[in-house]
Amino acid sequence: MSPYRPALSLGPASRYNRTMSLTADQLRASLDHIAAIEPAMAAALASVGYPEPRGRGRGAGTMMRAIVGQQVSVKAAASIWNKLEIACGGDMDDHARIAETPIESLRAAGLSGQKASYVQGLAQAVATGQIDFDNLPADDDEAIAALTAVKGIGRWSAEIYLLFAEGRPDIFPAGDLAVQIQLGKLLGLDARPTEKRTRELAEPWRPHRGALAVFLWHHYNIVAL
Repeated sequence: MSPYRPALSLGPASRYNRTMSLTADQLRASLDHIAAIEPAMAAALASVGYPEPRGRGRGAGTMMRAIVGQQVSVKAAASIWNKLEIACGGDMDDHARIAETPIESLRAAGLSGQKASYVQGLAQAVATGQIDFDNLPADDDEAIAALTAVKGIGRWSAEIYLLFAEGRPDIFPAGDLAVQIQLGKLLGLDARPTEKRTRELAEPWRPHRGALAVFLWHHYNIVAL
């Protein structure tokens, strides 16, 4: 499933930009820069146009929703989230209470045992101050390391959060399947590049790789129709 879809909700303003995502102007400027140095991207941009900005709310709630929504439909994720709110007392911002909610109650809301432990662990990390979503490191690699130190948050989830919830311009989720597929196709590769190769291919386009990722999802969705 592509992460490039309508926001679940918007939260407080990010210190990166107020829309919680790369703005239309930022996307256009970055993609124009990439197109100027890569003919294949210029042709693709001319074919499908610029993507619209999309954002997600900043904070632990967005990451928790991402955990809940992994490998299930949008409809199923919404249903589970509603049941989870009830199981946790109706306030998903009360992380201490979520952390104390029995695993059995979380599972009864529709979570797998693994997801229940991840939700509880994330709530515990926030409640104890292990992770502060309002004050993540400004350095992208350090921010990814801080997020992935919490059990249940992988690199892909961390990068998606930083790109869509904080609008960080050079975040590039190279492990995303759609990103790999479209980058390989647009560059005329014979096979889908690995995550490592995908990162290598995108290196010349620093610090505009966030816009590149958004465009690759945009192109993937249009071509797949």
